[in-house]
Amino acid sequence: MAPSTCPRTSEVFRLLLDLLYPPKCPFCGRILERDEDGLCILCQHDLPWTDEGGKAVEHCDACLSPLWYSGKVPDGIRRYKFSGGRVHAGVFGSLMAQCLLDRHAQPVDLITWTPLHPKRKRERGYDQAELLARRIGDLTGLPVVPALEKVRSTRVQSQLRADAARCANVHGAYRALPESDLSGKRVLLVDDVTTSGATLSECAAALRRAGAASVTALTLARAR
Repeated sequence: MAPSTCPRTSEVFRLLLDLLYPPKCPFCGRILERDEDGLCILCQHDLPWTDEGGKAVEHCDACLSPLWYSGKVPDGIRRYKFSGGRVHAGVFGSLMAQCLLDRHAQPVDLITWTPLHPKRKRERGYDQAELLARRIGDLTGLPVVPALEKVRSTRVQSQLRADAARCANVHGAYRALPESDLSGKRVLLVDDVTTSGATLSECAAALRRAGAASVTALTLARAR
């Protein structure tokens, strides 16, 4: 039988990793001090935190976000999505989980996410919304279930400025997985950012067609 790893060994290993790869604030890139957990003290105070209100998104009962998509937030999210910053999923998911616990009193049965097209996921190496969903699941104890698939590759939504163009771009691009059993389920739908709400709306509509009783969207940030 292999010997178990003692807490002392784990702590030493973690300290060595911190020396080689010191943790950085995902929004400003500053190396974190020992007493700073996830975010540097400056960003904890200066980030554009949202108020209690949510964003109205068609087919969603509510759409919650802890941050506005402004200031340092866009650069932090771009690094997470496009510069191999998957390590930041832990911090971002924690902010989202806290937002859910603070602002959403209704029960949720399961968590799912807005999926990347398979080609885009292969290029990136990970699905950023899935990592957020799984972190939120770890913190809340809710099951995380793949319930959607993207059946058509689309242009990147951020390249389109008009809401009508964004809606047309994702129309019919998502559907519920055939094996998904969502009848009567209260679903939490996770994504990184919402601007026009077009992607969330398409995904929520697909979840409702598959029988979901309610869909609550949760994103890291939303446009003003």
